[in-house]
Amino acid sequence: MHTLVPRWILSLCLIGLLTVVSQARVLAEPAVLGPESCRKCHKLELEIWEASNHAKSVESVHKTDKAKAIMKAIGEKRMTKTAACTMCHFTMVETDGKTKAVAGPSCESCHGASSIWKPIHSDYGHDANGNPLKQVAENAAHRAERTEASAQAGMVWPQRTFDVASNCLSCHGLTNDSLSADTLGKMLEAGHPINSEFELVRFFMGKPRHRFYPPDTNVNAEMTPPQMARFFIAGHAASIVAATQAQGKVAHPKYRAAQQARISAAKTALEAIQDSVSEAGTLLQDPSEANARALVAAIQDKDISGAVGDLLPAKNTYK
Repeated sequence: MHTLVPRWILSLCLIGLLTVVSQARVLAEPAVLGPESCRKCHKLELEIWEASNHAKSVESVHKTDKAKAIMKAIGEKRMTKTAACTMCHFTMVETDGKTKAVAGPSCESCHGASSIWKPIHSDYGHDANGNPLKQVAENAAHRAERTEASAQAGMVWPQRTFDVASNCLSCHGLTNDSLSADTLGKMLEAGHPINSEFELVRFFMGKPRHRFYPPDTNVNAEMTPPQMARFFIAGHAASIVAATQAQGKVAHPKYRAAQQARISAAKTALEAIQDSVSEAGTLLQDPSEANARALVAAIQDKDISGAVGDLLPAKNTYK
């Protein structure tokens, strides 16, 4: 004999199942989908990336004598199979149960593995009939909600400059927490470069720049002086935090010298604005992430270009 289950119980079961699925999705490790997954909406950005050193490096970075010497020093054979290398040099995508390098540093290297945040990032809301809206029709409230939800799901938004800078420095400053001190020491001893002069504006405003914003989404816009000054300070705020934390990670003199050089450059930048922005002085006294974020928030709507002045890199030095 079969007993009919009341509809309300079935509804509760369905709600419970959806909740479990939703929670599992949030708790799941985000996956990298690869640059081609972004092309439909970001064609111009992909074209710029394809001409960049980041994109081209996948063809040759693992073939150099220096790369081979480093691999030998850390007891590995292939860069594309070694976590210490793939975390910065390649975009690793899992296909049919196998993970392989599909590109050099690409979209998700900078903006975060996208499997969880991409559906949120791509949802611009719906009209009264439930039809999905295009980006141009999205209202400000929905955009704010979408931005925050995407960030919570792991997206590194370009407007969130402290996060952008911290992400860049994890590789360019060799401060990635996943890179062990022992492996890093061997890499440096074998000749792995460390660029103590890395500066966010210089590297971001050159070949990697891809700023296609409304109303003219076909123009790769340059930053205005106030925007650039804020970006510059955000970069140095992230740099002083990362370099201060990294000083004791490896005893190698080249590593310590590079971090000290970053701290010195950051101090010069922060001292230039501390008279008008008190948060800069606080960060100088205590270079913590909380203080750095407070500084970036404090300058969000300020024009500090006059105070930053000649510290900004010259255009002919952009990378």
